[in-house]
Amino acid sequence: MMNLDVRGGGWFGVIVSGMKRRVGWACAPVLIASACRNTPGPFAPPVQRQPLEDFRPYRFSGIVDMSDEDAKSHFVQDLTSNATPTWRWTGQRPTVRVRMRSAENLRYTIDFAIAEVMLRNTGPLTVSFLVNDVVLDRVRYPHDGVQHFEKAVPAGLVTEGQEVTVAAEIDKPWVPPEGGPQLGIILMRIGLTQ
Repeated sequence: MMNLDVRGGGWFGVIVSGMKRRVGWACAPVLIASACRNTPGPFAPPVQRQPLEDFRPYRFSGIVDMSDEDAKSHFVQDLTSNATPTWRWTGQRPTVRVRMRSAENLRYTIDFAIAEVMLRNTGPLTVSFLVNDVVLDRVRYPHDGVQHFEKAVPAGLVTEGQEVTVAAEIDKPWVPPEGGPQLGIILMRIGLTQ
């Protein structure tokens, strides 16, 4: 019978002791390299900053989108309760109020639609676009459908950090035959961009 005692020698003991030496020599460089590593010294945590008051992630605060949960907080006048989650009927002069952090390179921006039934009764519409009650432009719309208007706001018209009124005025609002309030355009978004 063969003796398999490692301590006593034998062929198994020779193999095991040879493996221990090879493993030891193979691991030695790794152990030596890790022992020489410098660890970084202590450091202070980054400065904690307070969020901005009007910060809304992923949304520029100068645009009022009718689908925003807080859209009504920006309404000044002529935005009716006739609405869906993405648009709202307006009266003759829909106006919103926004606060701008900067007054540089501003652009008036509006997305709206004109209803076919309205144009059949009123004829072509002329819409005036206003910032702080100053008319930027007037555009005649002879066709129904979705419209986009954008124009640069002249320097000095908006003061940085102050509230700004942004409006659109329709020359011929429409009163449906069944009655109700005067209707203007179907508004999706309005405001100022940079």
